[in-house]
This record gives sequence, structure tokens and C-alpha cells, in this order.
Amino acid sequence: MKRQKPKPVAFMGYVTSDDRYERLTEFRERLSNEVRVQIGEEFSIFQDRKDILWGQNWKKRIEESLDEVTFLIPIITPSFFNSQYCRRELERFLEREKELKRDDLVLPIYYVDCPLLNDEEKRTEDKLAQAIFAHQYADWRDLRFEPFASPQVGRTLAKLAVQIRDALERVQVSPRPDADVTRRSAEDMSVSLPQEIESMGEIGKTTKGPSAKTEPPTRMVDQIHRGDHVTITEAIEAADPGDRILVRPGLYHEGLVIEKPLEIIGVGDPGDVVVEAKDRDALLFKTTMGRVVNLALRQMGGENWYGVDIAQG
Repeated sequence: MKRQKPKPVAFMGYVTSDDRYERLTEFRERLSNEVRVQIGEEFSIFQDRKDILWGQNWKKRIEESLDEVTFLIPIITPSFFNSQYCRRELERFLEREKELKRDDLVLPIYYVDCPLLNDEEKRTEDKLAQAIFAHQYADWRDLRFEPFASPQVGRTLAKLAVQIRDALERVQVSPRPDADVTRRSAEDMSVSLPQEIESMGEIGKTTKGPSAKTEPPTRMVDQIHRGDHVTITEAIEAADPGDRILVRPGLYHEGLVIEKPLEIIGVGDPGDVVVEAKDRDALLFKTTMGRVVNLALRQMGGENWYGVDIAQG
């Protein structure tokens, strides 16, 4: 009886606290759908380690078989390297790659700037940091503040999906591992470290690893108390110049007055975040610098009021 070909799947390795605002959950959903579009079949990405499906599939796909259609998508943050769960998962997948003579089954997402990766001296003291540094990665450090509906995010998701598609196509021509291959322990694992790697953020260019980035403080606005503030105005008043404010979907009955350099970004698809104002401007700019993205602004009435009023800038 012909053995059924396993379906391609991925496991997302991350620290739960890094998904406080469920941006990683949405990332998983978007990437899963984009890969499905690219390969023409379902592509499941397992996320929750507490889910019974995670445990069942991990045992079946990782511990009991050696296939070339199972991927690990590690979400790289400082917390990732401090998590023993994340480190063990990464070690196991790197071991699988070596057994299969592949280097494209671990797809790192560089999500939050990590001094451990950027500093060569620190990196030499951590074998897993070296391995991540050596892999082709998707640089999401700036994109994590952009709405998923933005063209830049869409293009990067598509590139990552194509990377998975191409890896699946290479299954047909890749050599099978030797029959007498035995699984090595993580302590015996070693990885080959090329001098240069290609960043998903700059396809076609080579780079000697990620560069350090200084990220602005971020505040989250959520009407049902899952963030730092429940209104955008409250977040604006509390923010320091240069801060970034993320606004979760909802209808916000308020007028926004921006008097200092801020970046305000709506989370979700266009129209998910609505600011509705009456007897005031929906958005009044009184600063020379600032950025407002993915907010639907509605001015609902009153004389001499505007949807957007730029008094300065």
C-alpha cells in the first residue's frame, strides 16, 4: 500500500508574553493563508503549545518521523533566547536539518532587536544565536508596528511564503538521509556558519547579519482594557515625543489633537479602527512632525470642524 505523503505544516516557536497584543497570532493566520495561496493546499501553523493538536503533531512529525515538509518558524526576541522551551525546539529542528542535509526548514522571524545577535562577541558564546545568524531570516523589527493591510507587510509575507514554497519544491530533488542516521542529542549538535547570509528584508543582497535598531516606546490602545489605554486621547496625553501608539480595532468617539511628534497606527484592516468626532476636528495636527496610519476619520457635524485640520506641519 502506497504511503500517504505528509501534508506540509509548521510550528511557530515563540514566548507567550511576546504575543501580548495578539500580533503574532495574526501574523500566523496571515502567513498560513499566504502559503496556502502559494502552494494551492492547506498549510497549518501550530502556535499554542498547550493545544492538544500541538502535542500530537509534534510527536508525530518531529519525534516519530523524518520528513522534509515540516518547518519551524521561530519568533526571535530577547525573550526567545531566555526560554528553555524555545531553545529546545530550535535545537531539535536544527538537528533535523542536519540529518536531512537541508538548511531551509528553520525560518526565523527577527521580531525584536536582540543585542545577542547584533554583537559578534556575544554571539560567539551562544550556539543557537550563531545558528539563527546563519539562516536566512525575515526582518520584522519595523514591520511589527505596521498594519497587516499595508503593502509592505503584504509583500514581505508573500516573500516568506515563496521561501516556504521553494523549500517544499526542493523536497523532490534533495538527497534522502543515510539509513543508519541516528538522532544526536542537542549537546552534540553543530552547525555550519557561512560568512554571509541573505536577509528577507533585502532580497538579492547579502549582509553579515542583522544590524542594531533603536525602537521607540510603544503604547497600545484597546477599548476593552487589553492594552495600556482605553482611548487614543489618553495615550496621546501620556506619550512622550517620538512614542509609537498602536490602536486596536473599534469605534472611538473622540477628537484627536496631536501637539508633539508621535506615530499613531491602526491595527487590522482598513476601516477596522474608526475615530468619530462631533463638534470638534476628528484629527487636529498642531506639530511639525507626526504620522497617522490606518485610521478612518469621521467628522459627524458642527460648524467649522474638519476631518483633518493641519494647523502646523
